[in-house]
Amino acid sequence: MFQDRYTLAFKLYPYAKSTDQDADTPVHHPVVVVGGGPIGLATALDLGRQGIPVVLLDDHEGVGVGSRAICFSKRTLEIADRYGCGAPMLDKGVVWNVGKVFHDDRQVYEFNLLPEDGHRNPAFINLQQPYFERFLFEQILAEQKNGAPIDIRGKNRVDAMEDQGDHVTLNITTPDGPYTITADWLIACDGASSPLRAMMGLDFDGRVFQDSFLIADIRMTSQNFPTERWFWFEPWFKSGASTLLHKQPDDVWRIDFQIGWDVDRKEELKEDNIRARIDAMLGDDVEYDIVWSSIYTFQCRRMKEFRHGRVIFAGDAAHQVSPFGARGANSGMQDVDNLGWKLGLVLKGKAPETLLDSYHEERSYGADENILNSTRSTDFITPKSKISHIFRNAVLDLAEHHAFARPIVNSGRLSLPCTYDGLSLNGADDLTGGPARTRPGSPCPDAPLGDGFLLDHLGNDFVLLAINADVPAQITEDGIPIRRVTLSTQDDATGALAERYLGAVASAVYLIRPDQHVAARWDHFDETTVRRALRTACGKD
Repeated sequence: MFQDRYTLAFKLYPYAKSTDQDADTPVHHPVVVVGGGPIGLATALDLGRQGIPVVLLDDHEGVGVGSRAICFSKRTLEIADRYGCGAPMLDKGVVWNVGKVFHDDRQVYEFNLLPEDGHRNPAFINLQQPYFERFLFEQILAEQKNGAPIDIRGKNRVDAMEDQGDHVTLNITTPDGPYTITADWLIACDGASSPLRAMMGLDFDGRVFQDSFLIADIRMTSQNFPTERWFWFEPWFKSGASTLLHKQPDDVWRIDFQIGWDVDRKEELKEDNIRARIDAMLGDDVEYDIVWSSIYTFQCRRMKEFRHGRVIFAGDAAHQVSPFGARGANSGMQDVDNLGWKLGLVLKGKAPETLLDSYHEERSYGADENILNSTRSTDFITPKSKISHIFRNAVLDLAEHHAFARPIVNSGRLSLPCTYDGLSLNGADDLTGGPARTRPGSPCPDAPLGDGFLLDHLGNDFVLLAINADVPAQITEDGIPIRRVTLSTQDDATGALAERYLGAVASAVYLIRPDQHVAARWDHFDETTVRRALRTACGKD
């Protein structure tokens, strides 16, 4: 087998004995996070930045091996910007907005995922997951230097846990032996196979699709392919029933081959067999190194409930979707974005514990949306009958010549942030004529403001965004302050702010949650309705 020359599995947090291990009685912590992947690291970072002591337990000592997730969305970058580590991700990542779809040897059409201007971040970057994790970890180090109470413990494996009603007890194994700690809250970010989920006797509901996909990450310097997402249905080079190509940093390219269900995985992962597929695609004259490979199947599944008493599940531990559409890590980052501020308010005594039930309400809504889109993509990519295969190819033929058929083509609808329509934390929508894209429940779209961007001013706390309207400098309700951000159309040189937040109206007032989602909106300020909307957003009404 070839040597893996593409591992960034550095010991970022090598094992070191904790004082908890020598304590006479179990030491208590407000929050324990299990799992040192991107979702666990982001959760620890989010809570630590709020001043909440958090312990992260990982059975490894650093970032993982292989690129795994590579596609990180605009919304994920916006969350990372708020955490302070979006810029290095964007600098390192390969930026792309354009995708092309092929059938056999013909280009069917191309698309642009971010056709409008006025956003700091692109639609997507391609960045190997180990880099993404490393940038999160480096931001954790920076926050620790500023006093953030984040404790990361490598080689600390959770072997047993018990929810005691008012706290959780964890039994942990280390190179120096076992020890026990307790926590108010346990956040399970321990991946798709989630040992914690298994310990609690919980499982997923959903579908496993009967098809196999071979991933090969290769390093090459070929100039034959631009920085775009290319997807082939029934490619002319016959390396698979479909093929996907992405460029990553460091001259690494991701190739996904659809290879069928009844395959010998051990045989398919032999280097000679992987090279045979790649050579048929690229040609015998292209030089490359294979740096990582794997085989996966599609799974579209989730837990019935994301919160179980004092244990909360996030990321792949809570839900799984197929890789096409880049919904895995991106939806996990939205889980963190949703959970962090809510848990922060509960731990600080500013919101009732029941607010955490809205985490399941909103993120299961997002998971169902992702599963629906992912299932549709899978059904289009892997038709299950002769008739569905004929229909799929007829759509591709039409799409080559007729724009109306192109939205029907589904090579993996790319991840978009979820709008929490009709859910319990949403307040009033009293902005008649306001844009649909900024209705309550929506993530705030960015807009240019002079030499900066709107999202620079939103997030981390509640914000009253006033456009052409007067509002007080600050309002405090039950100990929760609302910070003011006032703008006018004179600040809006491009017109993007008015288009995205005013629409047909002259003025607007928005209540924005700490995760940059709209809680409520009005055409003028009224203190009573703002206070009511804040209470609703905090689960108090």
